[in-house]
Amino acid sequence: MRFQFLGKFAAGATLCGMTAFPAAALPDPNDPYVYMEEIEGARAMAFAKAENERSLPQLQNDPRYSKLYDDALAIATAKDRITVVGFAGDGALRNFWQDADHVRGLLRSTTLDSYRTGKPEWRTILDVDALAKAEGKNWVYSGSTCLPPDDRLCLISLSNGGKDAVEVREFDVQTGQFVTGGFLLPEGKHRVTWVDADTLAVATEWTKGEVTTSGYPYVIKLLKRGQPLADAREVFRGKADDGGYGVSPVALRDADGKLQALLAARPLDTFNAEFHLLDERGARKLGVPLRSSPEGLIDGQLLLTLEQDWEGHGQSGDLLAIDLAALKAAPDAPKTTPIFRPTTSQAIQQVATTRNRLVVALFDNVKGEVLSFSHGPAGWSSTKLDLPKDSTIAIASASDRDDRMILQVSSFLTPSTQVMADAGSGAHETLRTLPARFDASNQMVEQHWAISRDGTKIPYFLIRSKSLKFDGQAPTLLYAYGGFQVSQAPGYAATVGKLWLERGGAYAIANIRGGGEFGPRWHEAGLKLNRQRVYDDFFAVSEDLIARKITSPAKLGIMGGSNGGLLMGVALTQRPELYKAVVIQVPLFDMIGYTHIGAGASWVGEYGDPANPEERKVIDTYSPYQKLAKGQPYPRVFLETSTKDDRVHPAHARKAAARLKELGYDYLYYENIDGGHAAAANLNETAKRQALEYTYLSQQLMD
Repeated sequence: MRFQFLGKFAAGATLCGMTAFPAAALPDPNDPYVYMEEIEGARAMAFAKAENERSLPQLQNDPRYSKLYDDALAIATAKDRITVVGFAGDGALRNFWQDADHVRGLLRSTTLDSYRTGKPEWRTILDVDALAKAEGKNWVYSGSTCLPPDDRLCLISLSNGGKDAVEVREFDVQTGQFVTGGFLLPEGKHRVTWVDADTLAVATEWTKGEVTTSGYPYVIKLLKRGQPLADAREVFRGKADDGGYGVSPVALRDADGKLQALLAARPLDTFNAEFHLLDERGARKLGVPLRSSPEGLIDGQLLLTLEQDWEGHGQSGDLLAIDLAALKAAPDAPKTTPIFRPTTSQAIQQVATTRNRLVVALFDNVKGEVLSFSHGPAGWSSTKLDLPKDSTIAIASASDRDDRMILQVSSFLTPSTQVMADAGSGAHETLRTLPARFDASNQMVEQHWAISRDGTKIPYFLIRSKSLKFDGQAPTLLYAYGGFQVSQAPGYAATVGKLWLERGGAYAIANIRGGGEFGPRWHEAGLKLNRQRVYDDFFAVSEDLIARKITSPAKLGIMGGSNGGLLMGVALTQRPELYKAVVIQVPLFDMIGYTHIGAGASWVGEYGDPANPEERKVIDTYSPYQKLAKGQPYPRVFLETSTKDDRVHPAHARKAAARLKELGYDYLYYENIDGGHAAAANLNETAKRQALEYTYLSQQLMD
């Protein structure tokens, strides 16, 4: 049941694609701001610091800033917020916790009985703040991979400043110490899993420069305890032009933690990947579609979701089972059994396993449901769990010891609830309910549908005051992402509620194409040559808000990050007349040059290759950096990035600011010297970023 895979969608809610590097991608010799691409170059850093010194006082000297910062920090560091806990193999519940006293965080554990009391006794496993102080590093905890079945030995990932690159150290949870002479991987973009107590499967930069042209590993080796890295034994090799996030070892374990199979995931492009079985017979390729994702193992059945039709087996969006023993015998000819096929309004969001049950969290018209499946001689059967409606229901953890799971139930205005449910019986209990973070008594939620340019109906959620006057005067913030099959779902709007709704604003979230709200087809509709559909969907929602007299161009602001930052750049350059405020977070912006900037080559499968004439023609129509021009009705925009972002390079935001400056526009710019792709390395920095954003939005939309 244990399943550890850093694969196609490992990066979660931000840029997460992978693809081959276009050989023709080189810096543009005519680009006057190409020097911005040297991530910590003297000229680039001087520009960033000067921009910070110019922009930050314009926001931090606003009398509203300090209150917004205090409110944001209080929410981020509140000690009564829901503790995100997960089942550990030793029977404990584990948690990573940050608050005002521990801004970098504590890894800690407690018992279920203690947790149920509401005032659990926590045992500290690792104090990241103390570690950072002792070692003089800006450590950011980036997760751990523990060895089943007891999860005593863990591989702790530590990022210096929030980068994707991490240092990996072996840690003993029982002693609370890093293991002397234990496994240690120096800073890199590692992909690692346990094989047994004395063996790791590791994908890393074994030899200097032995990475894909996007900077990720493509060689997997087995590393024995006490063995120098140079002596590790190679078991799989991809190619230097393989997908951007590189190869990953995949551990398939049964409910008792025993390894049943070791796979290698080899991405070929953003969404296509091969899977290879690694055993004593070498590396044998599995005969599954390139657009499919292994989801786990239960009762000897490998679970597989499809992102493409598979003739004779299923269609895009389906969940299938493959008998693992039969697959080992004939990897090239898998036999499948259908488990679940979503309807046109549904989409699978998560697949998890308990000891005896398969659990699926899905959306139906962007509203959450959970199905529990059992497997027996007659095949697969399911029941629907009785859980709150009109919510997002996320599976936070599932137990291998029994059929318990911890769910996070969230909606826009109702404080989130943590529920422990039994996937077998359906019984459930509430463990925690978040205290209200803002006054929602006069707020309401609506789901509307806008009509895009091609006639497609695009849903969006609107949170607004019940007493709203439909006169187009509500300061309104519209958020969207629109890429990489990442869904935007209902979630408790704590920070938005306190910093925006409570102060008279309205808030909307657009479920535009490119996301995963309706499964792979919703995502595929906005790929490559069809990218303009994503932007047309966003404009349709913007216009619908105006047509309903919720807001007006003078009162409408928009926000998006990463791929959503690209969306903001396109909105700025294609439809500036619609918006008064644009928050552009850690963006892609130079889409003609993106494949040679940082890890940009990772995403050709999403956007297309500028070196391909047909795809370049489309990219030319929307690349914001090249589309910035004089004499346009651009509002004063707010650009944000991080020096330590080694996923979406800060050069994109820097170059956007430099071009706006050259053209004579007013704009604001903030570059966090630390922070990684989240643009914040700790809770204080997160609160600062949020306060800056809502101060800017207040100036643009409320003044």
